Amino acid sequence: MATTIATAPEQPGSAPPSPARRGGAPERSGRLAALLLSPTFAVLALVVGYPILAALRESLYRRGQGLDEEGFVVQGDRFSGLDNYLDIFTGSGAPVFWGALWNTTFFTVTTVAIETVIGMCMALIMHRAFRGRALVRASVLVPWAIPTAVSALMWRWTFQADGVANALIGREVLWTTEGLQAKFAVIIADTWKTAPFVGLLVLAGLQLIPQDVHEAARVDGCGAWQRFWRITLPLVKPVLLVAVLFRLLDALRMFDLPFVLIGADKESVRTLSMVAFDEASNLRYGSAAAYSTVLFLYVAAIAFAFVKLLGADILGDMREAKPKRGLRARRAGKRKGVTS
Repeated sequence: MATTIATAPEQPGSAPPSPARRGGAPERSGRLAALLLSPTFAVLALVVGYPILAALRESLYRRGQGLDEEGFVVQGDRFSGLDNYLDIFTGSGAPVFWGALWNTTFFTVTTVAIETVIGMCMALIMHRAFRGRALVRASVLVPWAIPTAVSALMWRWTFQADGVANALIGREVLWTTEGLQAKFAVIIADTWKTAPFVGLLVLAGLQLIPQDVHEAARVDGCGAWQRFWRITLPLVKPVLLVAVLFRLLDALRMFDLPFVLIGADKESVRTLSMVAFDEASNLRYGSAAAYSTVLFLYVAAIAFAFVKLLGADILGDMREAKPKRGLRARRAGKRKGVTS
């Protein structure tokens, strides 16, 4: 039996609530959220925004003696425009820059690829039920928890001429000198330290997958490889992408491991961070700021390309969500005037 609820007739002079009045509550919530987040934004602007702007300004200046336009000797900071950047890309600093860029890219691609594969295997093993699983999970944390400088010193002792590495392979290899073996030493040490980080993140994603999904696939006759490729990998992909992104950002800024393990003046392992540090140590702050700015732009471009190609288009989702929220708000406002 249908029931009709009578409502009071609208007054002739009354008007329906305006859209601005209906949207007043969301606007107040947005202003409150901005007010509550303003201290965080202020701190970020202080510790992140100001150093970036200061580095950009410093990269446009040079320090030391020089000649002005009239031929007089001047000393101190002087505006040089883009001369520092031109010197990096095409000038006297070009060989050092391109070599450091190649080393940085090589270490990033190689170590992240190896660590992703090894970390995935570690996560699959730790996810299985076996005796002593808790001990294995705790021991995996040890390499990642060791400070990088301490880890580099330990591997430097391992790769000495009379160290453990040469004793195992039965040959005397000079790991900490110039050459391809120095790159291998850095890759091995970095993989040993950070592969557990990828494994732990992937393990957290594996634990969120319902076991019923695997049981249903097993009943349907899917093999182990089919279950991994069709079920495990797609479901763990978001966590895996986050782990790879973190490792990419960390590897692109590699400094302390090759610096301590191999040395500061070795071209085989010199990265962009090491070049910027060397320039600053020699009081060439403008050139150091230019190297740091180029490295910042390189890292930002790699992160943007990675998220754009393999991750979710966050900005696109936000742009699509705004019209939908506005449409839902208009529909909700219309339903308020309807009486059932």
